[in-house]
Amino acid sequence: MKKIILPGCILFLAMSGLALARVSGLFPTAIGPEPLTATYQQINAVFTGDWQQYGQLFTNLQQFLFPRLFLLVITIVPVIFFLHYIAIGPMVFDHGGKQVYCYNLFVRVVHWCAALSFSLLVLTGLLILFASLFAGGAIGIMARSVHLFSALTFTGSAFLLLLVWIKDMLPALYDIKWMIIMGGYLTKEKKPVPAGKFNAGQKMWFWLATLGGAVMAVTGYFLYSFSGNIDTLRLSAIIHSFLGAAMLAMFLIHVYMSMAAIKGALGSMISGYKAESELKILHPEFKY
Repeated sequence: MKKIILPGCILFLAMSGLALARVSGLFPTAIGPEPLTATYQQINAVFTGDWQQYGQLFTNLQQFLFPRLFLLVITIVPVIFFLHYIAIGPMVFDHGGKQVYCYNLFVRVVHWCAALSFSLLVLTGLLILFASLFAGGAIGIMARSVHLFSALTFTGSAFLLLLVWIKDMLPALYDIKWMIIMGGYLTKEKKPVPAGKFNAGQKMWFWLATLGGAVMAVTGYFLYSFSGNIDTLRLSAIIHSFLGAAMLAMFLIHVYMSMAAIKGALGSMISGYKAESELKILHPEFKY
């Protein structure tokens, strides 16, 4: 039953994304704003500044590229996971043997604060992006408020995790081999893969979440407070959206790996323990 429910949920999410794209009409044939009259351009320049610097780029990206980009992420990534789960299946380890204490209580609490706040950032961010499809106003305002609170929580949590994990998250030479073999996730054989306490995939997600999250916090501040001129706001929105799409994709990968690709992996962030049998295969370079 579990093998049917999880793929079914993933497929449902993917199909929902496709349906949303169809209903919202996000695939029009036009690819730019209608020509403006010279008079309107002069009036508009008084309020919005130099349209030619970022305005044209911002309009095209905001109206046409970003909605498609986010829909592709929430559609294609779950489909890939669905195919992986059906074709390869999850890694299963014996959790009844020796257990190794990997995460203390402080780390687990901070990690869950970061995970839950980022989940809210994802949901509210998508609501803000597609607010017009959900009756606009009230939902958009609510999502914006929750987005701000979640951003503050995530920023603080990410900073604490940076202080705790920075040494373990530094790149190592064996990370290159891990990337080449994709961490062994493309085969049903369970062979030791080169990884320390954290593998290359986890490190990429960590640095994207911390450094990228810092940039998201700065651009988000400009967008929320309307600080700076119009071009600063436009450039902030462009950066915020591109980084948001990248972080959403990595977040979905992290969720799939922890909840489905490795049986029992999520439990380590609840109890703090990992099975030694799992560490010997997935983290053999980890000295515990």
